[in-house]
Amino acid sequence: MVQVKAGPPEVRRGTPRLVLFMAAVAVVAVPILLFPYLLLDPDRSRIPVTGLHYALLVVHVLTAATALSLGVLQLVPRIRAHRVLHRRLGRVFLLVGVVAFGVTGIPLALSTPNGNVTRYGILVPAVGWLVCAALGWAAIRERRVRVHREWMIRTYALTFFAMTARMVVPLLIVVQMPLQEDRSPETVRDLVESTIPYGQWLGWVIDLAVAEYVIRRSRMSGSARFRGERT
Repeated sequence: MVQVKAGPPEVRRGTPRLVLFMAAVAVVAVPILLFPYLLLDPDRSRIPVTGLHYALLVVHVLTAATALSLGVLQLVPRIRAHRVLHRRLGRVFLLVGVVAFGVTGIPLALSTPNGNVTRYGILVPAVGWLVCAALGWAAIRERRVRVHREWMIRTYALTFFAMTARMVVPLLIVVQMPLQEDRSPETVRDLVESTIPYGQWLGWVIDLAVAEYVIRRSRMSGSARFRGERT
């Protein structure tokens, strides 16, 4: 019997459209998010903080932007196929992610002056990121590749949630505007500020829901492929 050696599925398969979309968002959004903080001027901060809180915020933004950029590369099949590159990028992703969500994200969430909706809307995904990343790391240490991949998909979903929140908030405002009798600039500003915390919650909830859908689709296609090989 002649055996045909099949190449890795990551090489044969093109990059999913969802990954291309997230990469495009990252390319556009990361410079915009970074710019106010590269000058190290607290007056340019989008969040009114000073002193130690501002330092934490700058580190958080820089590391979160790096994790956002590196994480989407890890979802590209051709990059995953290069094990050495994939492993190195993954280690850097985990390192900057721990700083972004653990070292700086959790303290910023706990100390926010914007109330409990904002506090837990940031705290829950920050803690969730650490849990998913730890489970993904443990899985690959035990050579459970499929489980590792699933946990890292969830991890990146939580990395991306700030981008999703920024896309959801304008939609929520558009839905609410027809119900607003007073549309003065002050009222609209208050509406935006009150909507942002709920957009943050929806951001990571939507991302995790999409991640679970992708994971389930992957499991189903894997099972179908396995059944086909057996027949």
